Amino acid sequence: MEATDKVFAGPVPQVYDRLLVPLIFQPYAEDMAARVMALHPARILELAAGTGALTRAMAARLDGANIVATDLNQPMLDMAAARMPDDERIDWRQADALELPFADESFDVAACQFGVMFFPDKPKSHREVRRILRPGGRYLFNAWDAVSRNDFAAVLLEALAEVFPADPPRFMERTPHGYHDIGTIELDVMAGGFARPVIERVEKRARAASAIDVATGFCQGTPIRGEIEARGAPGLEAVTEAVARALERRFGSGAIEGGIAAFVVSAERDS
Repeated sequence: MEATDKVFAGPVPQVYDRLLVPLIFQPYAEDMAARVMALHPARILELAAGTGALTRAMAARLDGANIVATDLNQPMLDMAAARMPDDERIDWRQADALELPFADESFDVAACQFGVMFFPDKPKSHREVRRILRPGGRYLFNAWDAVSRNDFAAVLLEALAEVFPADPPRFMERTPHGYHDIGTIELDVMAGGFARPVIERVEKRARAASAIDVATGFCQGTPIRGEIEARGAPGLEAVTEAVARALERRFGSGAIEGGIAAFVVSAERDS
């Protein structure tokens, strides 16, 4: 992973929250929130909360519980907190998933929506989660399936390869979609001290008002933005438009939709 893969700053959080969250993250946030609440936890730790898609989905279902929502990126966390300024059930904390600043056995459930792929030492992050969970506590996290099984991401990469044939941006396949091997996920979770996890593949549909919204979300609302800008010509706007044209060729003009696929991983801390 390149160091820039974890940088969500400048205008990126705003574009990410406005376009990518409803496109690909919200469907899985609703799914994850329902799974978390079915466990009836009293205290929930959220890792890599981003701009708060899962946080909001869980908060809408809370019944006497509270959430400690963490992220490494303060700009993302600031945006999430600004969306829910008066909710005293949520404690927003900047934290590194590899060194969680919480006491042993202090949470009932830990949840992470599409953040594990960014952790540079995944077994260590899993060990940290196991440490802060109470005996019998559960860890739930998402990981994207391969790019080829996510329609918009696949077209995005094809378009970027056409614009930059010698050196296309690799962020999407390198990091968000770079952790889809089930065997590797199982081994990493078990290396963190958990028993073999349960892994479920979940398919959803991603819908957008237009191809340009999808292209803008990916090209300008993720670290791909920095990769595109670093390459110079033809420039960010031209590349975004090229990706939009590729999406229109595949999915048509006007409102578009495509398939997305991810895994839900569930691991329980033994006593």
